[in-house]
Amino acid sequence: MKRAAVSIPSNIAEGSGRKSKNEFLYFLNVSNGSAFELETQINISKDLEYISDESEENLLKELHIIQKMLYKLIDSMQK
Repeated sequence: MKRAAVSIPSNIAEGSGRKSKNEFLYFLNVSNGSAFELETQINISKDLEYISDESEENLLKELHIIQKMLYKLIDSMQK
């Protein structure tokens, strides 16, 4: 979970340092994939009873905000 969580901003940062818009978009999409990977890991953690229902709900709420921001950034870059 830590690796996926760190991968989200790391790929955004790496992509922003690239020379082309297409390269940046590639890294934004990798970041988005990491967000979905983290979402799955949060769900599995709840299923395995590593975290509570409340923790799952709070984590997913925050992650969904990040996913929406990424989606909007990717969408705006593609126009």
